[in-house]
Amino acid sequence: MLHNVAILCAMPEEAAPFLAAATEREEYPTPFANVEAEVVILDDREVTIVTTGIGLVAAATAATWVIGARGVEGIISAGTCGGLSRESRVGDVAISTDCTYGTADATEFGYERGQVPRQPVRFPASPRLVEAARPKAQLVGRILSGDTFVTARNVADMREAFPDAVATDMESCAIAQVCHATGVEFISIRGVSDLCGPEAGVDFHIGVDEAAAVSAAAVRALLAALG
Repeated sequence: MLHNVAILCAMPEEAAPFLAAATEREEYPTPFANVEAEVVILDDREVTIVTTGIGLVAAATAATWVIGARGVEGIISAGTCGGLSRESRVGDVAISTDCTYGTADATEFGYERGQVPRQPVRFPASPRLVEAARPKAQLVGRILSGDTFVTARNVADMREAFPDAVATDMESCAIAQVCHATGVEFISIRGVSDLCGPEAGVDFHIGVDEAAAVSAAAVRALLAALG
């Protein structure tokens, strides 16, 4: 069982499904202008919902704060993502086995692609959380994070460099790195809102609200499975 959990979402639209399902809500003050937190009762469990803001620095800042302020044992990175795997479809649930910085490149100095110098090549998710979340997932694998979008211009390079990557976002790896450093369990559970590369047209896109709802349903199923 995971007793003290925080769910981190970049945008209010991604946090909305959790807050709408909560039976009790209480604002929790944060020291940051753009970070909002609420302690809620979600499916009979106390959970801290944090809206971090978009991007790696915002996510890492909020993750570090909530671990210290709330003493959480586990963090779930929830919300939307881009589908990178050729098998991905909009509306799929993607869960992380590990996370890597998709735009990091220090290969000139002997590091692997995606590896920040003096850091691990990848930051693993909790194996038990991955197994508990797997039944609701269509995509299971590495999630790439960075401050740039994967588009038709760079999707081929990303797929070649990271053949086991299933999705991309702008927060999960930063949260995973903080959790790795602090010994907190981690997993990313995201809903695919669009496809990376040439497929990223209007016919292969769903709204943030819809993808966030898919992510939230999978997160709630995970928490129920943990007991």
